[in-house]
Amino acid sequence: MAKIKTSFFCQSCGSQYAKWQGQCNACKEWNTIVEEIIQKEEKASWKTETSSVKKASKPLKIKEIDSGEEIRMDTTDGELNRVLGGGLVPGSLTLLGGEPGIGKSTLLLQISLKLPYKTLYVSGEESQKQIKMRAERITPDSDNCYILTETKTQNIFRQIEEIEPEIVIIDSIQTLHTDYIESSAGSISQIRETTAELIKFTKETNVPVILIGHITKDGTIAGPKILEHMVDTVLQFEGDRNHVYRILRSLKNRFGSTAELGIYEMQGSGLREVSNPSEILISHKNEELSGTAIASTLEGMRPLMIEIQALVSTAVYGTPQRSTTGYNAKRLNMILAVLEKRAGFRLGAKDVFLNITGGISVDDTAIDLAVVAAILSSNEDISIDKDFCFAGEVGLSGEIRPVNRVDQRIQEAEKLGFSTIFISKYNKVTLKNTAIKIKMVAKIEDVASELFG
Repeated sequence: MAKIKTSFFCQSCGSQYAKWQGQCNACKEWNTIVEEIIQKEEKASWKTETSSVKKASKPLKIKEIDSGEEIRMDTTDGELNRVLGGGLVPGSLTLLGGEPGIGKSTLLLQISLKLPYKTLYVSGEESQKQIKMRAERITPDSDNCYILTETKTQNIFRQIEEIEPEIVIIDSIQTLHTDYIESSAGSISQIRETTAELIKFTKETNVPVILIGHITKDGTIAGPKILEHMVDTVLQFEGDRNHVYRILRSLKNRFGSTAELGIYEMQGSGLREVSNPSEILISHKNEELSGTAIASTLEGMRPLMIEIQALVSTAVYGTPQRSTTGYNAKRLNMILAVLEKRAGFRLGAKDVFLNITGGISVDDTAIDLAVVAAILSSNEDISIDKDFCFAGEVGLSGEIRPVNRVDQRIQEAEKLGFSTIFISKYNKVTLKNTAIKIKMVAKIEDVASELFG
C-alpha cells in the first residue's frame, strides 16, 4: 500500500498548497482552500491489460508531418457541426458547459440517438429508466445508442473495451471518480485525474469523447481552470429557462473558429435547430411603430438580421437615465454624445432606453447605424419603413464608417425580403444585379434626412 498523504487545493482555481491558509495566492479568493486525500499509486493504462507497451513517440521534421485535412464525423446536427467547425474530430475531447436545466443532457442524448455511429452514453446523474423516458420523447427507436449508468472510470473503460463504441458521451465529468485518487467525486483532484484518463483514452484510440460540465454561480465551469486547458473544445450552452431559445457558443476550439453560433428552440420533443435565426430576432407586428430599426450583423460566418428597439422620453428626474439590454452601455453614451455634438439633436435631458430583441448580446460595431436610426425614430416619433435595414459603424466625428464583409450582409438582407439597406459611402460593394436598393451615406445627417426628411 502506497503512502497516503493530504494536500490542500483551492476550489476556485485549483492551486495546491502544503498547508491550509485563508486566502489563495493565485486567484485571491478567501476560504476556498480545502483539504483532500491523495493516494499515490502506480497508474495502469486505461486498458485492463497492463501488459500492452506503448512505443515512445519520435521527433519528426515539420515537413515530414502529414498535413492532410482531418476527417470529421457528422453529428447529424447542423448547428453543432457549425460550432465545432464541420463536425467531431476523431480523438478530440469536447467539454459542454451550461446552467442546470438549460438542456445540455437533452442536446447530447438527442444527438447520440440520431448518430449513425455506435455511441456509448454514460450517465452518473440519472438512471437508465429516466434516460429511456426522455429518449422516447425525442426518438423512440435507436440501434446505435448504448446507455450506461456508472461513475467509476475503471468500470467505464471495461465496458468501452467490450462495446467498442465510436463516440463516448459522459454526463457529467463532476460525477466521475477513479481508484487512484481517494478524494470525493467532484473535487479538484478527481476532476483533473479523470479528465487526464479520458484524454489518454481518446488520444490512444482516436475515439472522440464529449463531456458535460457543471458551472458555478459565477457562470464558469466548475473545477480547476486547467480542465478547460486540457480539453480540445469548450462549448457553452446559454439561454434563459423561462424562454424557449438556446444559444450554443464555442469558447475554445483547436479545430475551428470560436466565432460561430448555434441556435436551438426547446420543444416538448427535444431541441429544434433554428436554421434562420432572424425569425426569432425580428418581431412580427401589423402596425408601424416608432423606435425600431433592423441591423445586419455577423456572428462568425453567419449573417443575422436583428431588431433594435429604442425609447426616448423626457427625463422626469434631474439626471436622465441611460439603460441598455444586449448592447454596450458605454457605446450608447458615445453615440448619444455624437448625436448631441455633431448632429445637433438635443438628447442630453432625455431618458434613453435601448434593447436588442431575442435576448442576445451583440458586440458588432456595424449595428451602430441601426442604433442611431432607432433613437432618432423614437425621438421624432416617426416610424422607419419595415423594409429598411442598416449596416454601418458611427465614428466620433459623426461619419459613417465602413464595415467588413458588407456583400454578405447585403445578400442576407436581400434574401429576407428587405427593399433598402443603408451602408457607409466608403464601403466597396462588389455585388452586381441585386434587387435590394443600396443607399450610401457619409454622415449621420444624411441618414436623418433620408429617413425623416
